[in-house]
Amino acid sequence: MKDKFYAYIQNLQDQIVAGLEAVDGTTKFREDLWKRSEGGGGRTRVIENGAVFEKGGVNISAVHGKLPETMQKMFGVGEADFFACGLSLVLHPKNPMAPTVHANWRYFEMYDEAGNIIQQWFGGGQDLTPYYLFEEDAKHFHQTCKTACDKHNPEFYPKYKKQCDSYFWNAHRNEARGLGGLFFDYCKANETISMENWYDFVTEVGNSFLEAYVPIVERRKNLPYTPENRNWQEIRRGRYVEFNLVHDKGTLFGLKTNGRIESILMSLPPHVQWVYDHHAEAGSEEEKLIKVLENPVDWI
Repeated sequence: MKDKFYAYIQNLQDQIVAGLEAVDGTTKFREDLWKRSEGGGGRTRVIENGAVFEKGGVNISAVHGKLPETMQKMFGVGEADFFACGLSLVLHPKNPMAPTVHANWRYFEMYDEAGNIIQQWFGGGQDLTPYYLFEEDAKHFHQTCKTACDKHNPEFYPKYKKQCDSYFWNAHRNEARGLGGLFFDYCKANETISMENWYDFVTEVGNSFLEAYVPIVERRKNLPYTPENRNWQEIRRGRYVEFNLVHDKGTLFGLKTNGRIESILMSLPPHVQWVYDHHAEAGSEEEKLIKVLENPVDWI
């Protein structure tokens, strides 16, 4: 399974990068191959200062070795070996009318002393973080997520949409990071679903990403915007950074397993602001977004 999924994310990285380069039209992703001293490595691809994407990355990694002590405590196990691989992406468009997007699909195995698999699971999801609210964009993104889920189980979309709203919640701000999407973790085999079934589901969601995001960027990338719009975008990006550094499990896992710091922090935007006690103006488009972030919406 690990070889099958790693081959899948290598191919998916190629597909997504090609699709995004076509959207940007001027700038290519830079590739960076790296190795982890404890075992494994990855292939980082980053785009910067493009016509559409100010900063973005589409990264894959496959790491293995002894499970770090901090992770042993998290999983409630003693010494063990592990393997983890996944694709993680974040894209920050230049135009404030175009949303930031994040997605991740991953697979994990843990082994006993004899090398037998004692734990294995899939996780992942995709979520949208706009700076201005366009309801048709939210509906399109969520409908694409739902269509992918419904091919496997009609209960998946409402369940994983709810988990996404719960996970991407900036508790210290009492607001969502964005408009959500899907979030699933610890997807393990049981009496009704096999690891092959989970593989089929996770890859279905991965394959839906470009369809979910590209039409939105195409609609928004050339809209006019003002310096005030850009200012708001940078303030909201600050909230994105806060979530990633305070709450995000993937960031914490990377830091605790001696992951490659440049790849882990690839998700952070280049231009960000923190303005003291900032509030959106009453009745403004900015406030319209904030109200939705304070109370997640069922878009379908």
